Amino acid sequence: MNELETYFRNNNAKLINKWMHYFDIYDRHFSRFKGKEIVVLEVGVFQGGSLQMWKNYFGDRAKIYGIDINPHCKELEEENVEIFIGSQSDRKFLRQVKESIPPIDILIDDGGHTMKQQIVTFEELFDHVKDNGVYLCEDLHTSYQVFYGGGHKRNGTFIEYSKNFIDYINAYHSEQRGLKVNGFTRSVGSLHYYDSILVVEKLRRDEAPIHMKTGAATVKDFNAAPTGFDGLKWKIKKPALTVINKLLRFFRIGGFMWR
Repeated sequence: MNELETYFRNNNAKLINKWMHYFDIYDRHFSRFKGKEIVVLEVGVFQGGSLQMWKNYFGDRAKIYGIDINPHCKELEEENVEIFIGSQSDRKFLRQVKESIPPIDILIDDGGHTMKQQIVTFEELFDHVKDNGVYLCEDLHTSYQVFYGGGHKRNGTFIEYSKNFIDYINAYHSEQRGLKVNGFTRSVGSLHYYDSILVVEKLRRDEAPIHMKTGAATVKDFNAAPTGFDGLKWKIKKPALTVINKLLRFFRIGGFMWR
């Protein structure tokens, strides 16, 4: 049991409401920030218990911020904890928050969990997370629940929205004009999908990945271009395969290969 789960199970202070498998995920991605001078923003204050949990976990050097639509949450402020009152689906409000706080090391979206709220929050605040920071959006099971506007493969859910991130992070390898390197490509090192959670770990990647070889080859390369008559056939087959697969790609049909 990690430190966060221990705190949660022994908590007799302000109410905390969490799925139990979240604690290992938090610790896996947040432990490197412990004891450091960092900025944490949690969207969704609720009863204030999780803000106290973060304060305890990260230490006295951490500055904790919260966002909630309930004006009574302002009463939960304490030393090193500041709370902004407003809607996470209000872009103007989020921009005001962004102007009021330093760049963020860790952002946790545990707010209203509707599709609009999660998407707007990401679009407005992701660029305010530091280059080596973490953006965590939780309770993504709402993307499958109709009450929140969800549904399996339903357009407009945060899950469907975030699936584009997989393409963006691989855009340096794209051969198509429809997938180009963008700000997300240049700023994200990894994506981690869990049950109900997506963790985006930022990392500057301003240049395309570098591929290298070292050492000496000792086994015949099975994929090497053939020689002689077979090589002539390959010179004909390779461009033919390219044309066929470009056509199949246009219609989004699976690729074709023969040897």
